[in-house]
Amino acid sequence: MNTFRETLSSHIVEIAQASDARLDDIRNLNKSDSRPDLPGGKGLVIAEGALIVPRLVRSRFPLRAIFGTPAKLASLADALSEGEAEIASRVPWYSLSRETLAEAAGFDLHRGLLATADRAPELYPAEVIEGARTLALMEGVGDHENIGALFRNAAGMGVDGVLFGAACADPLYRRSVRVSMGHVLTVPFATLEGTTTTWQRSLQELKDAGFRIVSMTPSGSTDLWEAMDADKVAILVGAEGPGLTEHAMAATDVRARIPMSAGTDSLNVATSAAISFYERLRAVHARADRRG
Repeated sequence: MNTFRETLSSHIVEIAQASDARLDDIRNLNKSDSRPDLPGGKGLVIAEGALIVPRLVRSRFPLRAIFGTPAKLASLADALSEGEAEIASRVPWYSLSRETLAEAAGFDLHRGLLATADRAPELYPAEVIEGARTLALMEGVGDHENIGALFRNAAGMGVDGVLFGAACADPLYRRSVRVSMGHVLTVPFATLEGTTTTWQRSLQELKDAGFRIVSMTPSGSTDLWEAMDADKVAILVGAEGPGLTEHAMAATDVRARIPMSAGTDSLNVATSAAISFYERLRAVHARADRRG
């Protein structure tokens, strides 16, 4: 039974002034040149809201502090499991009004709840590949919301991990964390070695591990269902507009296309990924049924 709520009043620190230095982790979140979750800044991971904060608490990222209105902190304490409460009790809980929170952050945080964590060392690709059956790959995806949506789709459809090729945006950017509903904090990811023109060589590690690598492209000639029907599959998607580079597609095993209505040649990258993840999940279930 979670008894953390019973001791919450003695654990909370009240803050009345937005200028209080203890709020520096969440200060000016609306300003891109000073926001603390930027890799070039303090490098913090920031979670917002009652659904995402618990995912940060139980993630591999070292928790720093929790901030919220009194009602939101009380609700969080009730929602945490015993293990999560034990982790959360190790860091400060700061209680402040919605107005003070808005003044410190630079905008009205209607969710009324934030948590911050330090960045953990990035995983190696081999750690993400080991034991996986379905992986997502990205090349040149620079939109944080697309990355967040892709992680949410991956978590919902059985993708074991995500690997980044060249020219992708930071998955721990605050907007990515929020759009992913915190799943970027729990789905393992790593960055493949190499530059824009050489990272594709790292795909050999996937092939050596038995993966069929599938490029998602409007020019693909293979049926999506057929492409997903293998023991291990890695699904490669590219940036909005230009899509995947020829170098990347040449390094894959199959080029697959989502059938489209006349006059439309492609979908948003996160949407395309979701469709491919769904087809892959169907293929996994069908393979299990065939094995009896």
